[in-house]
Amino acid sequence: MIQTTSRPFGRRYAFIVAGAIFLALMGAAGLRAAPGVLMLPLEKAFGWDRGLLSAAAGLGIFLYGLTGPFAAALMQSFGVRRTATLALGLMAVSAGLSSLMTEPWHYLATWGVMTGLGSGAVAMVLGATVVNRWFVTQRGLMMGLLMAASATGSLIFLPGMAVIAERGGWRPVVLAIAAVMAVLAVIVWVLVPETPASIGQKPYGADEDYVPVVPPPPGGALKLAFVTLGRAAKTRPFWLLFGSFFVCGLTTNGLIGVHMIAMCGDQGLPETRAASLLALMGLFDLVGTLASGWLTDRYDPRKLLFVYYLFRGLSLMVLPFTDFSLTSLAIFAVFYGLDWVATVPPTVRLATDIFGERDGPIVFGWIAVGHQAGAATAAVSAGLLRASQGRYLEAFLLAGMTAVGAAVASLLIQRSAKTAL
Repeated sequence: MIQTTSRPFGRRYAFIVAGAIFLALMGAAGLRAAPGVLMLPLEKAFGWDRGLLSAAAGLGIFLYGLTGPFAAALMQSFGVRRTATLALGLMAVSAGLSSLMTEPWHYLATWGVMTGLGSGAVAMVLGATVVNRWFVTQRGLMMGLLMAASATGSLIFLPGMAVIAERGGWRPVVLAIAAVMAVLAVIVWVLVPETPASIGQKPYGADEDYVPVVPPPPGGALKLAFVTLGRAAKTRPFWLLFGSFFVCGLTTNGLIGVHMIAMCGDQGLPETRAASLLALMGLFDLVGTLASGWLTDRYDPRKLLFVYYLFRGLSLMVLPFTDFSLTSLAIFAVFYGLDWVATVPPTVRLATDIFGERDGPIVFGWIAVGHQAGAATAAVSAGLLRASQGRYLEAFLLAGMTAVGAAVASLLIQRSAKTAL
């Protein structure tokens, strides 16, 4: 175990970098939440059905996840700053172009393909890479802080986007998002050095004898991503983490993130009130994710995952049977919000412990593919169930049962690094 010294190596720079990445992740989270806000306005403006809109959201979510491992490998060979800046720029262009859309395929191309690819490079793998490079101690807490950016993004952007959509329609929403993404691209380019060593610093918490992990030579990001996957896929812990994270995405981004506002609309609640509930969920997610990071530094992450998935599953199965009053929805938002991204710090910790500091972020990128595959599955299937059944009951019950299964699977993960050999 590395012992820290009293000298805070790179402390100032580490927290400047973490702050810039926090802003980037927060903006990307707001962009990913936009399809949920845009669903009803686009239905009204173009007459596009909910199944089509759900398919575009599902495509974006899936590409967001699929991009993760390649983005992690690209950050190793091409650089964190350049990769993140290009991704934010792509999201700005995508949102700006979508303001001109008139056909369904335009929505698929911008909010499905381009936004999915861009946001996938500014996602959980970015947080994992930065934490592993800039912090030796307090990694769980810092990962929790960075992942809480998604909650903060929802808290800041969702209510505002809903108000803009109600007053001005969908087009002002996408133009505002484009402007925010462009500003964030500049912030990342200016404030994020490539590594601590590139500015003569050591990671926060490093001692005098700390030797940084040597990154692979430039180029070969595609090969590196698949070679790392090949090693990891031979192990049981990888598939258990992949499967549990599939359920994580299915029960959060795909179901609640895409369909919660529309579900509340089915119950007669206005968009602004439903968006405010998601923002409340985001506020408590900020608390829950920070607490999860702190707990991950101190307790067995497998047991934490068991608790998180179990209570998530139970809450999803209870929600459809409530009266959808403001009180019951507020209770759900608080309870579910505490658990929204709480799974990320324990999952990142397990990936790093099992697969090492260099391979860990790339392996986590592949695990995150499972997360977004699950989210895409829920986004599409819940939309189709709603279109065919006229309700979301079955979608929520199925999601709840899968979460209980993920809780059990989490206890079966072997934490020893020997399992990755």
